[in-house]
Amino acid sequence: MPITITDPAEAAAELKARVERHKRIVFFGGAGVSTASGIPDFRSVDGLYNQQFDYPPETMLSHGFYETHPAEFFEFYRTKMIALDAKPNQAHLKLAELEREGKLTAVVTQNIDGLHQAAGSKNVLELHGSVHRNICQRCGATYSAEWIMSREHEDERGVPVCPECGGAIKPDVVLYGESLDDQVIHDSVRAIQQADMLIVGGTSLVVYPAAGLVDYFLGQELVVVNRDPIPVSSRASVILQADIAKAFDF
Repeated sequence: MPITITDPAEAAAELKARVERHKRIVFFGGAGVSTASGIPDFRSVDGLYNQQFDYPPETMLSHGFYETHPAEFFEFYRTKMIALDAKPNQAHLKLAELEREGKLTAVVTQNIDGLHQAAGSKNVLELHGSVHRNICQRCGATYSAEWIMSREHEDERGVPVCPECGGAIKPDVVLYGESLDDQVIHDSVRAIQQADMLIVGGTSLVVYPAAGLVDYFLGQELVVVNRDPIPVSSRASVILQADIAKAFDF
C-alpha cells in the first residue's frame, strides 16, 4: 500500500526527495493544477459542473453546440474558459524549473489555459488544446485569446469572424464529440513510456482517452499529488493529499 501524506510541508519535502532520485520525470496534470491560479476546475464543489447555466457545461462545450448555438458557445467560452488575468502558481513554476535543470522531460496537460508555457515550460503536450489559439476554419489564420476577448471582429450575434476572409473562428480546443490530436497523443505516450518517474497531479483521471495515458507508464515511481483518491492511487509509491502548489514549494 502507498504511504499517504497530508501535511503540505511534509508533502513538499517528500516530493523533493523523490524528484532528486530521478532523471527522466514526466508530469501529467489536470484542472486542479490551475485552481491556485484562480481558474475553477470542473468537478469540485465550486467547479463548473456544479454551477447553474441555461445548458449543461458538457453541452455548451460540445462541437454540436458550437455549430448550432455559436453565440451562446462564445459567451460561455469568453466568460468561463478564458482567464487572461491568471498567473502561474508555484506548481507551474517548479515544473518549469525542473525542465530547465534537465530533470523533467515533458508536461502532459489536460488544461487549456497556457499557464505551463507562461511559467517557462517548453515541452508542453496539450491534450485538449489551448484557448490561446483560435483558428479560422476557412483560411487557417490564428488569433489569440486577447483577440477573442477584444470583440473587435464579430458578426451581429457576437460570434467572432476572421477579418481576413470572414470565415468562422473555432477555438483550438478539443470539444466534446471531437477526437484528440493524434500527434499529441503519440508524443505523450512516448514521453510517459520513457519516464523513470511519473507525477500525476490535479486530475480526477476520469476523462478518456486522456486518463488512459497513465497506463503506458513503465518506470520506477508513480507519485500522486491530489486531494482526492484517483484510479491510479493504488499503484502509487506515495500519495500527497495536499494543495498542489504547496506540494511543489521546494
